[in-house]
Amino acid sequence: MTTCGRQVAVKRLLLAIPERPISRVTLDVGPVVRGGPGLWASLTVDEARDLARRLLAQAALADTAGLAKLNAADN
Repeated sequence: MTTCGRQVAVKRLLLAIPERPISRVTLDVGPVVRGGPGLWASLTVDEARDLARRLLAQAALADTAGLAKLNAADN
């Protein structure tokens, strides 16, 4: 559960079609507790890895230690 009240689920979706099996990573960002709409996405393996890299990069920038380094670099 996020601090803004959304449940985030990451799962694997496998469609076992004999002639062309499909495997995806699903991202389900549920509705806000007060009823705002949710979001669902189906990602290829490459898309999921790219999203993971971008999330980690943004988390590093948002990290308090990362902010301190940015502030020190500005001075």
